[in-house]
Amino acid sequence: HVQLVESGGGSVQAGDSLTLSCVASGRTDSYNVMGWFRQVPGKEREGIAARYTGDDSQYYAASVKGRFTISLNSAKNTAYLQMNNLKPEDTAMCYCAAGNSDFHLPAWYELDYRGQGTQVTVS
Repeated sequence: HVQLVESGGGSVQAGDSLTLSCVASGRTDSYNVMGWFRQVPGKEREGIAARYTGDDSQYYAASVKGRFTISLNSAKNTAYLQMNNLKPEDTAMCYCAAGNSDFHLPAWYELDYRGQGTQVTVS
């Protein structure tokens, strides 16, 4: 089993940057991808970034590509999401997840391990 804990959320102004962290513990050798998702009330949870532990490939949703960067530490047990040029429409609860997938930007339900979320508010 894997536990995930996110941190780094907060309230910022449009144009600011923020970095989220997701620390995994437990069987951190049991997944091949770590990803970030976000959800606003009334909408489905969407995948915004994913990074694979094997080949280090990374994928992004169109809405964040060029502004957000996902990275992993060398131990592949911590994922970061660097968010630049934040916009009010980026306001959401952000979640980290890990699991096994062979799809570029996996869906939330595909990943077995999920964090509790951290709120990002942009005004």
